[in-house]
Parts: sequence; structure tokens; C-alpha cells
Amino acid sequence: MMRVKLAKQIFVFNPLWLVLTLTAFAILINLSWWQLSRAAEKAEYLQRLQQLQENGALEPAQLQTLDPASFDGAPLAGQATWLAPYIWLLDNQIVNGKTGYDVIVPVQAAGLTQPLLVNLGWLSGTSSRDVLPEPDIPATFTLDGLVRADVSGLMLLGQNVEDTGKWPMRIQQVDYTELSVLSDLTLYPALVYQLSGSLYTPHYKAVVLPPQKHRGYALQWFLLAVAVLGVALAASHQGKANYE
Repeated sequence: MMRVKLAKQIFVFNPLWLVLTLTAFAILINLSWWQLSRAAEKAEYLQRLQQLQENGALEPAQLQTLDPASFDGAPLAGQATWLAPYIWLLDNQIVNGKTGYDVIVPVQAAGLTQPLLVNLGWLSGTSSRDVLPEPDIPATFTLDGLVRADVSGLMLLGQNVEDTGKWPMRIQQVDYTELSVLSDLTLYPALVYQLSGSLYTPHYKAVVLPPQKHRGYALQWFLLAVAVLGVALAASHQGKANYE
């Protein structure tokens, strides 16, 4: 009986237990706050997208006179000519549970001096990763999509482009500078996600997780923080009661 009381007495006043509890509580509260911050950012971005949509579609020529931050996410429409033979296949794109590629090509958009990259949509992969699909790209088509300036993504270890010396080439992410060197084209630093009239399956979403999802996660982290603190207080109270 004395051993049990002594163990619980040490447990109540153990500074390590206090530090661990407070650390866990602080981490969970910070995670909750971060999710709330992300929710606010997403809400602001969606509001900005709605405003850009209401302003109407931009023409390619306007990209030369605007700051990228001002048109990032705006609709864009115009005529485009494919700059053959360049085709990049963006790897690890999943649509309806199937793995495939996003087809990305450089085009000469009417009114824009520099070539512009266009994501034409999703194309299913072949039965073997050693064999790439060969997209059928028309010489000219109509641009009708969303233009993004910031398309940076997570780059894992390894090379970005599988330079086989022939087209299409597989890539892990869109890098304007690297693709400019490979194609010997001075690419404009923006990517158009073709939506209406896409040659392949469009699946681009400006916001993957909506603000309400982030708020839900924030509530979960907050409740976990409260639970951690509650368990610690209950254990401390029980230990004192048994000791007495």
C-alpha cells in the first residue's frame, strides 16, 4: 500500500510529467491556431478568385502588362498554337483512383510575346512506367482556363526531368527555368490550366481543402489539447486524493 502511495506522490510532482504535458498542450494549441490561419488564408484567396472571375477573362497580351501577383488565379481566354514537338507529362496525377499524367505543352498565345505553358488535363498512364502515353496535340486550339503564376510543388529526391532525348518527357514538377532550357524557349513564368474544352480530363482545383475543413481540423486539435490538459489534471487530483 505504501508503494502505491509513494509512486502516485512522485507521479504528481514529477517535473518531467509537467513539462511533457505542457509541451503537448502547446503543440496542439499551435496546430489548432495554424489551421485557423490556413482557413483565413483560403477564405481570402477564394474571395479574391471570385472577384477575378467577376472581372472577366484576361487576354494573353494583358499578362505582359500586369504583375503576376495581380492575375494569379484569373481566368484567361485566347487562341494558341502548339510549339511542337515539346510535351511534358507531369507525373503522379490521380483522377478517380487511377494514376496518370497531366499533359503540359508550350504554346504561342495570340498577343503574348513569350511562349506560355498550358496544362491540357489528365491522361491515363500505360500499363508500364517504361512506356509513356503519346498525347495527340492539335496544332491550334482555344485557351479557356485559369492562369497561375505560382505552381511550385514538393520536389522529392532525384531528378525533375527524365531527359530521354525524345518527346514526351516525364517531369515531377513544373520548373519554368528548367523547362526553358530543355526546350530552348524563353517561357513566360505562368501556367494555364485548361478547363472548358480541355483536350483531356480537367481536374485542377484552386483550393484542395476548403476553409471549413481547416476549421474542423482546428477544432479537433483544440479538443485534443483540452483532453491532454484534462487528463493531466485528473491524474494529479487522483494522485493527491489517494496520497491523502
